[in-house]
Amino acid sequence: MTEVHLIEHAPAKLVSLPGAAGRALAASRIVDAVPDPYEPGLWRLRAGSKVGAVALDVPGGGTVRLRITPKVSVGRLFFLLGYSLDPRGWRDGTVDLAGHDGLLPAFAHAVERQTDRALRQGLLQGYRSTEATAFVVRGRIREAEQIRRRYGAPLPAEIAYDEFTTDIAENRILRAAVERLLRLPGVPRTVRLRLMHQRARLADVTPPVRGQAIPGWRPNRLNARYHNALRLAGIVLDGASAEHQAGGLRMNGFLFDMNKLFEDFVCVALRESLTAHGGYTSMQADNIYLDEDDAIRMRPDLVWYGDSGAPMAVADAKYKAGKPKGYPDADLYQMLAYCTALGLKEGHLVYAKGYAPHAGHVVRHSGIALHQHALDLGQDPRDLLSAVSALAERLVGA
Repeated sequence: MTEVHLIEHAPAKLVSLPGAAGRALAASRIVDAVPDPYEPGLWRLRAGSKVGAVALDVPGGGTVRLRITPKVSVGRLFFLLGYSLDPRGWRDGTVDLAGHDGLLPAFAHAVERQTDRALRQGLLQGYRSTEATAFVVRGRIREAEQIRRRYGAPLPAEIAYDEFTTDIAENRILRAAVERLLRLPGVPRTVRLRLMHQRARLADVTPPVRGQAIPGWRPNRLNARYHNALRLAGIVLDGASAEHQAGGLRMNGFLFDMNKLFEDFVCVALRESLTAHGGYTSMQADNIYLDEDDAIRMRPDLVWYGDSGAPMAVADAKYKAGKPKGYPDADLYQMLAYCTALGLKEGHLVYAKGYAPHAGHVVRHSGIALHQHALDLGQDPRDLLSAVSALAERLVGA
């Protein structure tokens, strides 16, 4: 078994890999993977913004385990994630990491603990619409199906009814997440045993089918004790997790995209801070166009509108590696397009802490000011939220 440890956005690492594993990593775009031009069997691997753990089972070549560590601490990552999911109900310390410093072990532990907390009072029950063929009529008869399948015969009957059961979306999501974590390598034995216990508690719930859509759920007072567990479970089942088979090679993993996590946190935190100033915010709106014919669609991360409905400020979050001399210039061109389309005189780019402090640029012949801000994700959560609030004040004063 080959174990590879990379750090997010760190310099490339030279690793000996089977050709099939290297090609699979290159095709998956989990990391930048290119064969070494001088030494056969060696691959240069460089992690980007995706962090987590991946295992590749190579036919005839053993197993390759890839672990990508985020630059921020696991505890801080959970804060960013929790605040993005529920800014009012989740704060730092909601999830006990029990000393796990690896992303997958900590996440598996957190899911198991939240699942245990959700199920302490027993499994949630609810009504589920069911269609079946039966010799005993209950609910209502599906007349069209009865005629089409039975040609007028009275039995068996095609029926539809509402069943009060534990086999509902909330429990199915929890079971699917538990099953998913049990299939991942790198989950500590103690956590795995507790996950198996949770699976036993959910034994009467329909097991997940690979490729099947994740059931939908809506938060309400009846499933309030499930909320944290369901949000974590949803991340486990998210499409960012890698699990596929191609050409006899099997890949199984759990990944976070730090780009999306940072963008979600910045947008949600700015939205919460801007609420006190009236108006409303739109995140990732797709109704903004650059040209008069509405052919060039744009999607800024956040636009703040005043009470009159006119755009007042625009912001875009950028979690990327900056250049030694400062921020990437292409982001300025993008923000200039946003300001032009929205008729704004100022635009704001928000980066994770990089090489440069706040910078401002006034565009020639237009008077548009483009601001570049940096947020230090390593600071205390309260200080981090205070920094976002200060940024929101700058947007309001723009």
